[in-house]
Amino acid sequence: MNPKFMNPEKNQILRKSLTALAIIAGSLMMLPLQGCKEKKAATNAVPPPEVSVYTVKVEEVSLATELPGRVNPMLVAEVRPQIGGIIQKRLFEEGADVKEGDVLYQIDPALYKAAYDKSKADLERAEAQIISLKNKFERYEKLIKSSAVSQQEYDDANSAYKTVEADIHACKAAVETARINLEYTQIKAPISGRIGKSNITVGALVTANHLTPLAVIQQLDPIYVDVTQSSSSLLRIRQELEKGILKKDKDRHSKAKVILEDESLYPLEGEQKFRDVTVDQTTGSFILRIVFPNPDKILLPGMFVRAVVGTGINSQAILVPQQAVSRDAKGRPVAMAVDNEGKVSQKVLTIAQAVENRWLIASGLSVGDRIIVEGLQKARPGATVKAVPFEEKAAQAAAPASPEKAK
Repeated sequence: MNPKFMNPEKNQILRKSLTALAIIAGSLMMLPLQGCKEKKAATNAVPPPEVSVYTVKVEEVSLATELPGRVNPMLVAEVRPQIGGIIQKRLFEEGADVKEGDVLYQIDPALYKAAYDKSKADLERAEAQIISLKNKFERYEKLIKSSAVSQQEYDDANSAYKTVEADIHACKAAVETARINLEYTQIKAPISGRIGKSNITVGALVTANHLTPLAVIQQLDPIYVDVTQSSSSLLRIRQELEKGILKKDKDRHSKAKVILEDESLYPLEGEQKFRDVTVDQTTGSFILRIVFPNPDKILLPGMFVRAVVGTGINSQAILVPQQAVSRDAKGRPVAMAVDNEGKVSQKVLTIAQAVENRWLIASGLSVGDRIIVEGLQKARPGATVKAVPFEEKAAQAAAPASPEKAK
């Protein structure tokens, strides 16, 4: 039917109906397009970053303290002459091991040999004189009883006899002195050990109590390692022992190890001998002496070392990997923790000491806390992350590839 022959009111209703149908058809055509956009936006959403976390737990650990120290010889002897004279011979090799009593230097003995011979002759002369004087005194002692000799004659005989008897004692002392001086012409090693360089040459004149030692002998096996420990750390350890935080390790309490200058570990263990009773006023520290066997002479006097000394056993220790701890703007040690919902928070820590490649935490963490070890650059306080156990991730990284993947 031609619309122009229809009623005008019906024409207007028809036009409105057609318009409504067109709008509905357009809306239906737009619905698939809108669904595609929403699906595409959901596909492009960024997932939370993945981090590896370490779950805090309690462990039992044997603690030790690393202290700086110096190596010192157990015995040191300066070789000095006790008489004067010309050095005739040097009877040792510099840097060699010598034994107690070995002859090191020979002083010209001629004058001392002559003095010894003269003192012996004086003794023999006195002993020869005393024979007649003794016999005379004994005769006069009998005759005085019968008044056959005067009292004066008896007294003179007695005095002469006693005088020569005293001369004999003096001569014996002179002989002994001369003999000792003659022996001192051989300068001997007072101790066993390693001798250093000679400070004097053959032909030089030496005197008794020479200012400069002729040589120095040091005993190197066993040897001392003297380390310094602060008095505050000693007080802290004692308090922890009293509170039960630390327990004494009976097997390791008196043992110690040494780290050498090249960071290598000395193979033999030492034993603590004593702690000094005086604290240095300038440094606030005291000396702890440790004795080490040194058969191969690896430890030398004056060498700088670091001694590892056992302090006790901590049965409630909280240890975390060192890479999990960083510093904030104030320089405080902090760790990033992840809760059960994946939210990141910052925890301020108190570190007691280092235990190998881990930190011993005094406060700031509780058992069960999960702290980020790897992926710290992806985590900020308040952010959401995906937590993966640190041990499992490390094990997967270390595991060899399967045959299929290898192909």
